[in-house]
This record gives sequence, structure tokens and C-alpha cells, in this order.
Amino acid sequence: MMAGANIATIIVMCLIGYSDRLNPTEHPVLSCFGITFPIFLLINMGFLVFWVIFKFRMIWIPILGFALSYVPINIYMPLNLKVQEAPEGSIKLITYNVCGYGGNYKYEQGFEKVRDYLFEQEPDIVCLQEDFDTWRRYCFQHYEKKFAYNDTLHFRDGDFVNGVGIHTRFPIIRREKIPYRSRNNGSVAWYLQVDKDTLLVINNHFESTHLSSEDREVYQGMLKGEVKGDTARKESKKLLVTLAESASKRAPQVDAVCRYIENHRQYPIILCGDFNDNPISYSRHRIAKELKDCFVEAGRGFGLSYNQKGFNFRIDYVFCSDDIRPYNCKIDSKMDASDHYPVLCTLKIGGKD
Repeated sequence: MMAGANIATIIVMCLIGYSDRLNPTEHPVLSCFGITFPIFLLINMGFLVFWVIFKFRMIWIPILGFALSYVPINIYMPLNLKVQEAPEGSIKLITYNVCGYGGNYKYEQGFEKVRDYLFEQEPDIVCLQEDFDTWRRYCFQHYEKKFAYNDTLHFRDGDFVNGVGIHTRFPIIRREKIPYRSRNNGSVAWYLQVDKDTLLVINNHFESTHLSSEDREVYQGMLKGEVKGDTARKESKKLLVTLAESASKRAPQVDAVCRYIENHRQYPIILCGDFNDNPISYSRHRIAKELKDCFVEAGRGFGLSYNQKGFNFRIDYVFCSDDIRPYNCKIDSKMDASDHYPVLCTLKIGGKD
């Protein structure tokens, strides 16, 4: 009976692990199950411990499960053991959703906290999401002290403002907004002059999950076991429907960016931003068909970039084209001035594998 339960767990784990192939516009609900992948990963780990203690010769079952799920496991928590030093002439990039410089309810001077952090890190390129400050309106005056070139494009939906921006020491040749349907999200391509190369940097803020504060509190209550019975089933269904609707809106946005990449392959490309989607998702998988996931290539561990309790996932990413090599991609969980953590990565143009 235990062996059967373990095998059933493995089958579900594999199905969920490869569910990122499903397009949310065609399979909106099924495409969202990737969010549960770590649960089945832990259950299979529990079976491994059980077999080690009670029937050692059966450990082949959970081990086979891990082998069959190696690809999604490596996406969710890369197993890179060796950290390679970045060569001279590499570019240091930071992508960070700054939550409108709100300070994550911890810092009254949220903008100053973010600014000082970025200055200390001394990056060459900073890509920010929710890069707006509606009450101060002089961010550039600060950033210009460190970055010679600054540009932010805002998206407005009534009273809600969003924006993606770039702050860099490299000259900005031009920018293009990538067209797709969204009320207050967007993707912007900046062309930078990096020595003799024209580097294409695409910064993204894809469709949000649209979960209200009340939805999040209910979800956290479900995780703690405080919501049970019919209420739990009702709220679970409501949560799944909300996630499915968001995913179906996000998929065409991701497809539009992929088409843009396909039409501009003559340039070295860096793509980054807030995907609002977990690693086992259509969004990440679709972009990964066009570019390399830098965290998978040069990171390790879970790399959780969204820091709200109960919603700890990696939803912020850095990708690059084959003619760029990533080094030491990591999430800085010590920087807590936003509901996201910054993602740092060093990249070498011309550093083909």
C-alpha cells in the first residue's frame, strides 16, 4: 500500500513538473498546478526517509521519482555546485521590483533604502519594476549621481501607476515598448551601447495574480489549517480560478515578448523582470525556449524572490541569449525594502558555453 502511494505521488509529481508545457489560454486551470510542485517533492522526500527507516530495499522508488523529475527539480532549485569567477569585462546586472519604493512597510525612507543598496552594489545595469515614486518625483536626480543614463516608462490605469525602468552606465541608443494587451503592465526593450556591441535589454512586468489582501489572508489561513471543510474547498476553488484567469492573461504577453526576441536575434539579449509566475509555469518555460535562464545556469537552491509569507516563490528572473554567459546568479534575501528580493547576476558578452 505504501509503495502504491509512493508511485502515485511520483506520477502526480511528474505530471505537475512538466505542466509548464500547457498554454494557460487553452488549459487555464491545469497550467496553474506547477505552484504545488514543491509539495509533492517534499512528500516524495518523506517516502525516501520512510523506506530508509523501515524497508531500505524500497528506496529505489522515491529515487526513481527524483530521477524522472530531474528537469523540473533543476528548474525549481538548481543544483550547481561550482561557482565560477566572472571574467574581466563582465557586466553586473540587478533586477528588482521596488514596490513603488514603499519600503515594504518596514522603512519610512523606502526610496533611500533602495538607492543606497543599488549604489553599494555598483552594478552596470539596473532594471526596476514598479519604478515610480508618485509623491517624491525626483528619483532621477539621485540615480544620476551614480548612473549616467536613466529612463522609466510608466503605465497608468486610473489611479494605479506602474512602470519599468533602467538605470545604467551604458549609453541608451533607443527604447521600444513591446506591444501587448494589458491595463497596467508592460515590457520595454532598451538598446544599449556596450563598447562595440549593441546590447538589447528587455525589462518586464507581466500580469499580476490579482489576489486581494483578503485572498492572501485566507490562503495563509488554509496553509496553517485554520480554514477547513467546505470553506477550505470553496476558497481553494476561488484561488485557483483567480490564478487561472491571471495566467491566461499573462500568456499572450509572454508570447509577444518571445516574438520580439525572435525578430531581434542579431543582438546579444538580456531579459529580466517580474514574471508574477513560479518556476514551473508556462511563462518561464516559454521564455526559456528562446533564452537561457541565468539562475538555472549559474544559481543554486530555491532562490525565493517573493518574500510575503505563504507566497514564497521565485517569480523574478534573468535570461540571456547564447552569446552571453551568466555567472553567480543569486537572490539577495537580506535586502527587504520591497515585497520582492533583488536578483543579481554577472554576465559576459561573447562568453559562449
